[in-house]
Amino acid sequence: MESTYKIIELVGTSKKSWEEAAKNAVERAGKSLRDLRVAEVEKLDLKVENNKVVAYRTRVKVSFKYLDE
Repeated sequence: MESTYKIIELVGTSKKSWEEAAKNAVERAGKSLRDLRVAEVEKLDLKVENNKVVAYRTRVKVSFKYLDE
């Protein structure tokens, strides 16, 4: 059976790590989207305040399957 997928871009944040930031983005998306398939890390960056890292940010592309109705 043929399928169609949508890809969206998300930015997750964490005070601990880039991995947790990516996990937060995917898990949050999973609360409103069904049938998530793949998450691909696109970019990593840091939020800096007063010369200190205060947050990790991970940009991810997430794909999910369009449902046949």
